[in-house]
Amino acid sequence: MRINLKFQLFTLFFCLASFISFANVIPPNETPADKWEKLGQRKVNYKVDRDEILVTGYEGAFTALRIHVEKGGINLHRIAVHFRNGDVQDINVDVSMPAGTISRALNLEGKRRIIHKVVFWYDTKNFSEDKAVVELWGRH
Repeated sequence: MRINLKFQLFTLFFCLASFISFANVIPPNETPADKWEKLGQRKVNYKVDRDEILVTGYEGAFTALRIHVEKGGINLHRIAVHFRNGDVQDINVDVSMPAGTISRALNLEGKRRIIHKVVFWYDTKNFSEDKAVVELWGRH
């Protein structure tokens, strides 16, 4: 009886450890070397909105951006990425993002680029009590 209990505990521990390791699986189009860094966030108002997230050169150079949406849904229309050298990359997105979603990787033109700021245009998807929070992530 005691051996059976030890076996069951070991099996439970092994299953939990396997689940935790699989929960951190890298998406198929990314490699373990991809390093994502949170660059900032904004709380969305209940209307059509325009927000900016300033990025300093201290964060380094980036190859792609990703948007995370929490607490409420949004309709993301457009993103303008302003680089330190004065170039601007406009990205027309036009996508509905429910709470808890993450956008695809938005590749930046050229090689690794230093970002000065990112401007978003979006509106809220619903009128729930929780305002959406938009997070900007960059891949080195």
